[in-house]
Amino acid sequence: MTEPWGEMIRTHCCGELRKEDVGKDVLLAGWMHSRRDHGGVIFIDLRDREGVTQIVFNPETDAELHARAGEVRGEWVLAVRGSVRERPEGTVNPNLPTGEVEVVARELTVLNTSSTPPFVIEDGISIDESHRLRYRYLDLRRPEMTKKMIFRHRAMQQLRRDLSDRGFIEVETPMLTRSTPEGARDYLVASRVNPGRFYALPQSPQLFKQLLMVSGMDRYFQIVRCFRDEDLRADRQPEFTQLDMEMSFVGRDQICTLVEELLASLFRDLLGMQITLPVPRLTYAEAMARYGVDNPDVRFAMEIVDLSDIAAGVGFKVFAGAVSSGGTVRALRGEQMADKLSRKDIDNLTDLVKIYGAKGLAWVKVGADGAWEASPIAKFFSDEERMKINERCGAAGGDMLFFLADTVKVVCEGLGRLRLDLARRFSLIPAGRMDMVWITDFPLLEHNEEEKRMEAMHHPFTAPVPEDVPLLETDPLKVRAQAYDIVLNGQEIGGGSIRIHDRDLQQKMFAALNISAEEGESKFGFLLEAFQYGAPPHGGIALGLDRLLAVMTGSTSIREVIAFPKTQKATCLLTGAPAPVDLRQLRELHLKTDVPLEKGTP
Repeated sequence: MTEPWGEMIRTHCCGELRKEDVGKDVLLAGWMHSRRDHGGVIFIDLRDREGVTQIVFNPETDAELHARAGEVRGEWVLAVRGSVRERPEGTVNPNLPTGEVEVVARELTVLNTSSTPPFVIEDGISIDESHRLRYRYLDLRRPEMTKKMIFRHRAMQQLRRDLSDRGFIEVETPMLTRSTPEGARDYLVASRVNPGRFYALPQSPQLFKQLLMVSGMDRYFQIVRCFRDEDLRADRQPEFTQLDMEMSFVGRDQICTLVEELLASLFRDLLGMQITLPVPRLTYAEAMARYGVDNPDVRFAMEIVDLSDIAAGVGFKVFAGAVSSGGTVRALRGEQMADKLSRKDIDNLTDLVKIYGAKGLAWVKVGADGAWEASPIAKFFSDEERMKINERCGAAGGDMLFFLADTVKVVCEGLGRLRLDLARRFSLIPAGRMDMVWITDFPLLEHNEEEKRMEAMHHPFTAPVPEDVPLLETDPLKVRAQAYDIVLNGQEIGGGSIRIHDRDLQQKMFAALNISAEEGESKFGFLLEAFQYGAPPHGGIALGLDRLLAVMTGSTSIREVIAFPKTQKATCLLTGAPAPVDLRQLRELHLKTDVPLEKGTP
């Protein structure tokens, strides 16, 4: 039988009591974390969001109370009244903030009982993630998860304060808007009162924040939920949280400086870490050439080396042929890896690069005298060619060289992913480092080979570099964007751009994307119209808060810093969403489905 909370007033949380509280009469409430019986005296660790306090029940003081404490089980909800005392000598727990004190109980109230939890409520448990997500409300009780939720709260509050102090105003934008072609698929919402018409959940507030600049808001921010219907992985969710910012009368450098200062403040105040400013910058072309990806992890070296000029004249036809057909030959040096990789390891690395389009992986082991050993390609190279390649790569005895020969895209991505795999395999990434880098000067457009059409690399409202505007009509793939991403430890945590604010330029951009004047007017007419009424130059950025917080807390997945995340199949194991709805709801929305209804659907 449980008892009501009634008029009891909690005096402290379970993680608050310290030595200076000795002698105080307190009332604590929380969950029974653990119970120990030491020679008749019962010790209960009472836990809440703030921590744990040890409660003492002595049979010599109150036998009935002691007996009741013996009946308490794990995760029961309790209220305890008692007095704070110092722990006896030799029993202090230095690992607990409350470890110098304990509460001698004189009252115990059972506020609720609990079934046996499906897993132990403690840190470091080894349990399948799906089980944790099924019982997420229990998982969040574990101290490490509670701390992550508190960390998330503190980060968001600090960002709000910092931006408000810098003259930004927080404005909410609609969750129900219209579908626009911005990249990923939209989540659609049927309208009951407008049959046959649909809202879309926003992939970002892009158009609204630009309209706010036209509105004269000058500096806007919002911590906003965004939605994208795309294939998921560890760093993606169908719904996610952005810190969205937009500013009028700014350039790229002002935006980058602002973001650097916000992040430096966040790392200093929440983690006690100093971020060196300014954050280094790489152009997109430099990042791809040196690291193979546009989100490079710069905490370790092992840069890609271009060998195309040397490879063009070698006797190995695979290399020479790749260069003559417009491709490239590039290499990675694996320092002192020659004796550490077996043939099976090399086969696995070959399978890895094939995922990114490579036909194979060439490799050599470098001997003490610079000779190439154990490789099937060594015989195709002269001593002079081997020496040139060794020198270009900085190779020494005991090293391994890995080569890819193909299109620039395939080679860059393949070696970029191989670089990361080798770094993890050989623990080349320094622990505890937080290294950021800006990537700038992205291509404005890219060609979708599968769909045979031009796409915006970021979105259709990104402004081109002014001197490249004439190329929009003659050579659009050479146009650079006034876009920038910020990367933290190999994770893109934010991206933005200077926006197009001129109607004519926006229509040229639509034309480059094969969006007709009629389609542009139909889908973006409200924006084009707004541009006619004195739109200021403006730009902005969005920081992916889930990904940022995952890196800051050392989490392997953004699911670890989201209270109620979805799985990689976009399902909620806790609530069972998405779930079937009854036919009456579908009829109200004027919808039909060709998917067979599940058994039991009304």
